[in-house]
Formats: sequence, structure tokens, C-alpha cells
Amino acid sequence: MRKLQYLFMTLSVLFLAAPAFAQTGEASTGAGLTAIAAGIGMGIAAGLCGLGQGRATASATEAVARNPGARAGILLLLVLGLAFMESLSLFTFVIIFLKVH
Repeated sequence: MRKLQYLFMTLSVLFLAAPAFAQTGEASTGAGLTAIAAGIGMGIAAGLCGLGQGRATASATEAVARNPGARAGILLLLVLGLAFMESLSLFTFVIIFLKVH
């Protein structure tokens, strides 16, 4: 059963990758691959940003549970950290947008 699962996963990747390499009139510029790479890069940036935000929120929640008196300082640093993490994904989006267009 496991071998059959690997076979179908490999075939699905091959079938989905075929349109990515189909060239149109702009074969020399490579704009198609740039757009695909930009989409993958944005997906990685957004996914890792989400993981970091989840870890930061979990840590802040545990810190408030351990020391409720420090809630204001913890929330201030949490919001500041979340803003920095979100700005990283927005910077990635801007760089990708400038590179593709």
C-alpha cells in the first residue's frame, strides 16, 4: 500500500510540473519560471511567518499564565514582535512583486 501511495504522489507531482515548463512566446525571458519561483517564495515566507507568530503567541500566553502581573509588558513586546514578523512577509511580497513585474 505504501509503494502505491509513493507511486501516486510521484505521478501527481510529474503531472502538475508539466504545465510549469510549457513555454509560450516568451521562452527566452524565463518569466514563467520567475513567477513560479515567486509564488513558492511567498508561500515559504508566509508559512514560516505563521509558524513564528504561533510560537510567539504561545510563549506569550504561557508567560502571562505564569506571571499575570507582567501582562502589560508581555503584550507590548508580543505586539511589537508580531508586527516585525508580519513586516518580513510584506517585504517579501514587495520584493517578489517588483521582481515579477
